[in-house]
Amino acid sequence: ELDKQRILETQIDKGESSAIALALEKKDTLVILDDYKARKLAVKLGLQITGTLGIIAKAKLLGKITSVKPVIAEIKNTNFRISAELELLTLQQAKEI
Repeated sequence: ELDKQRILETQIDKGESSAIALALEKKDTLVILDDYKARKLAVKLGLQITGTLGIIAKAKLLGKITSVKPVIAEIKNTNFRISAELELLTLQQAKEI
């Protein structure tokens, strides 16, 4: 397991490599990854992925939050980068547009 992580760390950051290595050990795991390179690698390895915005959209659909718009606004005030396309997709998934 540690060897898998070391191999992964040659391609992506330590946090993402840890998440992917752990997911590879578990069955039917959904991995939360926002880094593009890590997401691509996880898909190549056959893992199911989502990102932070996917979790937020799901929370809205499950009635855990009333709207994704204010959450996205707060996230945009940090160093988290969200493309206009991804923001639109999230709003569509959350049925807010």
